[in-house]
Amino acid sequence: MGELILALVPVALGVVLSPLAIMALVAVLLSRNARMNGITYLVGWFLGLGGLMALCLWLFPLLAVHELGEPPLWVPIVRVLLGLFLIGSAVWVYRKGRAHIVQMAAASSPREVVAASPQLPGWLHSVESFRPGRTLLLGLGLFVLNPVDASCAILAALDISLSDVDRSTGLWVAVVFVIIGTLPIALPVLYVVVRGADAQPLLDRVRAWIAGNTHVLNAALLLVIGALQLEKGIAALL
Repeated sequence: MGELILALVPVALGVVLSPLAIMALVAVLLSRNARMNGITYLVGWFLGLGGLMALCLWLFPLLAVHELGEPPLWVPIVRVLLGLFLIGSAVWVYRKGRAHIVQMAAASSPREVVAASPQLPGWLHSVESFRPGRTLLLGLGLFVLNPVDASCAILAALDISLSDVDRSTGLWVAVVFVIIGTLPIALPVLYVVVRGADAQPLLDRVRAWIAGNTHVLNAALLLVIGALQLEKGIAALL
């Protein structure tokens, strides 16, 4: 049990510290119908995380992941591929964030500083006009279609399926994982539901901080998760 929890910590952090999801959430919470849109975004994120975990926990036993205590050959291969993908993502995230910093340092005018500073993806500017239905799909899609978040959920389900815990304990661990992965979305939504318009100054500060200061942390997390999965996959293949 303890070994399983330790194995899930890095992938849980990968879900919790998802910058795109948080930036999208901030945009949603600054929209016209912030309370309702925030709640539906939270529901979409929960369905994405919980649904993908449930699908993998149902599928992996069918694929004989834990047959005779030895997983089939495709399991370590998947770990190696996901590890390489996450390590590559770490390099890309770090270089992209570093490029913004270099451009800002070289800027010689306010316009150049603004042009070089990290910005929200262009499509997020349309979130202000989203209705609850589209916002729910946004929350769902940002998890399921985000390769990093989806990979973390798949790896968590794989670790649970390969562990020695019984089925009921594994399901409880999965439930706790989903709850922890949902908290970064649920807490800001709850804050806006309680505070209303008074929450905007804090949301603006959170968006600015995330946009400019998280590339190193995200790259480090991806690197750690990727290295762990790569090590597990290679060790199983040898």
